[in-house]
Amino acid sequence: MASSATPYGLKAVNLIGGQPYAGSTRQIKIASGYNTNIFNGSVVSIVAGGTIEIVTTNGDNSTPFPAGTIGVFVGCTYTDPSTSQITFRQSWPADTVAADAKAYIVDDPDVVFQVQADGAVTQADLGQNCHLAAVQSTSTGDTTTGNSTSAVSATTAVTSGFAFRIVDFVDGPESSVGDAFTDLLVKFNPESHSYTNKTGI
Repeated sequence: MASSATPYGLKAVNLIGGQPYAGSTRQIKIASGYNTNIFNGSVVSIVAGGTIEIVTTNGDNSTPFPAGTIGVFVGCTYTDPSTSQITFRQSWPADTVAADAKAYIVDDPDVVFQVQADGAVTQADLGQNCHLAAVQSTSTGDTTTGNSTSAVSATTAVTSGFAFRIVDFVDGPESSVGDAFTDLLVKFNPESHSYTNKTGI
């Protein structure tokens, strides 16, 4: 049962039509010296310079995701400045100086993600919208595992301004609909993803 708050960010599960997610990602540059940790499972955006940064809004009506929001970070590669070796990591360490740094992004707007809510979500909430429970930051994750600790808010609504649509629940031996911290399956709403909104970066 999902009876404790153990958020893990967003994990790609499948595509909205039920097809399997094959693990495809897009590589996009991270600016050398970028000063914020990015964790596996974090929502990220392309910024004006053409590089990736963590999204620092929670995707609700008053603080929507930026127009460049492109998906979910799942790792990175760069030349480690202390060893001069190519390094693959689960997370981006803030302030790393590496001119060749690239992020791996799950950027398909039709991907369905598993994510934990910060409270109970019931069957009646299926088809409603939700947003991140808190703003992501350099500390919204575990620097040991490299995984995000972001969750979505259990306060759902029909309003179109929220970033994600609830498309299903994780219902099995360790998680059930209506658990104290319900595990959800969500996808980006069109206006919250760079490939489906009409606003340029």
